[in-house]
Amino acid sequence: MNAPVKSDFRLSVAIPVHNEESVLPELLRRLRSVAGQIPGGPHEFVFVDDGSTDCTLRLLETASRLDPRIVVVVLSRNFGHQAALSASLDHVTGDAVVVMDADLQDVPEAIPQFVQKFREGYDVVYAQRTKRKEPLWLRLCYKFFYRLLSALADVRLPLDAGDFGLMSRRVVHLIRRMPEHHRYLRGLRGWVGFRQIGIPVERDSRYAGESKYTSLRLLKLAFDGIMAFSIVPIRVASILGVIAISLSGSFTIYSAYVRLVLHRSPQGFAALITIITFLAGVQLLFLGVIGEYVGRVFEELKARPIYVVSNVIRRENLAASLHHQDEFAAALTR
Repeated sequence: MNAPVKSDFRLSVAIPVHNEESVLPELLRRLRSVAGQIPGGPHEFVFVDDGSTDCTLRLLETASRLDPRIVVVVLSRNFGHQAALSASLDHVTGDAVVVMDADLQDVPEAIPQFVQKFREGYDVVYAQRTKRKEPLWLRLCYKFFYRLLSALADVRLPLDAGDFGLMSRRVVHLIRRMPEHHRYLRGLRGWVGFRQIGIPVERDSRYAGESKYTSLRLLKLAFDGIMAFSIVPIRVASILGVIAISLSGSFTIYSAYVRLVLHRSPQGFAALITIITFLAGVQLLFLGVIGEYVGRVFEELKARPIYVVSNVIRRENLAASLHHQDEFAAALTR
């Protein structure tokens, strides 16, 4: 049975932005349209400007001046997508929070479906991406990664689910208490638990502009996800070590047998060099894997903040600033 939405129910939409001036007008139009369909309010839109170098911040300031529902969190520099998402979660105030990207691949029109599932008692409602519009090779990489991570992770992580989704206030509060530096928020959302459900949402192509997630950044996010929720890569190193010791022991026994019983010198110099080279490469590879884990521990021990806020812009802040400017100008004319 559906639980009615309280008359004072407030929804927050958290959106990190970086150089999205070509998308913002359409995004704001569609967000306002969707917000009008959701009972309760006033709802809020929390934008985090992640070090934009175009007119994104100027557009957001103008929008905030015209619409009191818009809050703009300005970071001191570009800290990355997951850090900006964390900043947005730290500044939302709603009973439920929808996290989405600004490029309109995450369609705002799916938000009422999330709210409906929230009414049914779910703490997390995530979008399971269908009919992606990316190139075939990228779609295959995403599909492979989600299945690999699901197989390696210590907790259940849903397939084909990105950051786009809704979280209840208590889930957001728990995520705020997680101080880890290398963040994979869709994994943290799954780790928290509670009632979770996915709904299929067709993923649109980018509305305008170019993706800020390069192949290198996507690869880094994949490493963050795997290393944050699994130690299987280290275990694989141990297993390969045991296999190498077993094979080398078997070869030693064979060599002794050939020499002592058959009175022949063991053959296979080329094979021996190949094996040595292969094992040396495996050792270096897993030293790198272990180094990644150690490096992440080092980053956590430094305990630096995940992001630095330069300014928070709200309509009342802008009004107060303009009032002070008027007072100062009046004083100068006296």
